[in-house]
Amino acid sequence: MIGAGQAGLAIAWHLRQARARFPVLEAAAELGHTWRTRWDSLTLFSPSQYDGLPGLAFPAAPDTYPTKDQVADYLTDYATAFDLPILLNSAVTGLTHDDGRFTARTPQGAVHARQVVVATGAFQAPVLPEVARGFDPSVTQLHGARYRNPHRITPGRVLVVGAGNSGLQIARELADTHEVHLAVGSSPARVPQRMLGKDLFWWLTGTGAMRAPADSRLGRRLKARGDLVIGATHRELRRAGVDFHPAWSTRREPSPATPTRPLRRWTPWCGPPACARTTPGFTSPPCTPTTGPTTQAGSPRCPACISSACRGSAPGDPPCWDSSSTTPPGWPTPS
Repeated sequence: MIGAGQAGLAIAWHLRQARARFPVLEAAAELGHTWRTRWDSLTLFSPSQYDGLPGLAFPAAPDTYPTKDQVADYLTDYATAFDLPILLNSAVTGLTHDDGRFTARTPQGAVHARQVVVATGAFQAPVLPEVARGFDPSVTQLHGARYRNPHRITPGRVLVVGAGNSGLQIARELADTHEVHLAVGSSPARVPQRMLGKDLFWWLTGTGAMRAPADSRLGRRLKARGDLVIGATHRELRRAGVDFHPAWSTRREPSPATPTRPLRRWTPWCGPPACARTTPGFTSPPCTPTTGPTTQAGSPRCPACISSACRGSAPGDPPCWDSSSTTPPGWPTPS
């Protein structure tokens, strides 16, 4: 067994009931490590009465939503209660199959088995969008896996990328202390946490959706819809002051930026008296910016930047550069 999360421990319980011989390989130094390292305010979407694993109910009042630390504690207690054979600090670095036997390589040595169950989950490695590589080093970037709470985020404007469950929750929390912008690529189906006084999982259980086989008609329909966003709504976030924007992407140059090669070039936009990068949906006469070298020191710039497309938009603010990814110290970076 590889992975000691909820799924891995549930399978281990069934193997224990069948008196099978097996180890459970866990990469971290403690059970529940993934839960303990998530953001501070995270709670489960499902009420406690739906959160227990086989053989042990979740120790919390019904219709309450466990915190991340309560989940981590429960996983530790679960493994102890059923004496599950957990091998900690045993990240699997390789898995081979030869002569009817699997060999899993770990820092603690090789583990041999006739069968292997991989229960690591689908989201083990944080993924950064390609466009993130083009930002100036002065721009702080933080993946959601490293976010903890608003107090650790530098005061000022924050862009949250992604409108899934994590993105919406983090954006809503930050909105109380920061100016928050949310970049939305796709919009997953959204469902309320409670309907007619009952939790969503009460309805899913009552209708049979929770136990629908993956190959059933209902199972296939649910799978085709993809992940659901539960509870958080765009309307609620807008009321909290979050500004929504379409997904942003940009073409990268084939090589990194240098003092003589900008990492990317903004498309100029013109509308007297300012000249800045293109505003989506805006129509205006063609603009021909001042020509000049495209280096940090020689990029053409506009005398005033009053377009909503760039930072420092009020007349008299420092000018914006329109053809380089870098700016002189103290000048605004194109937003």
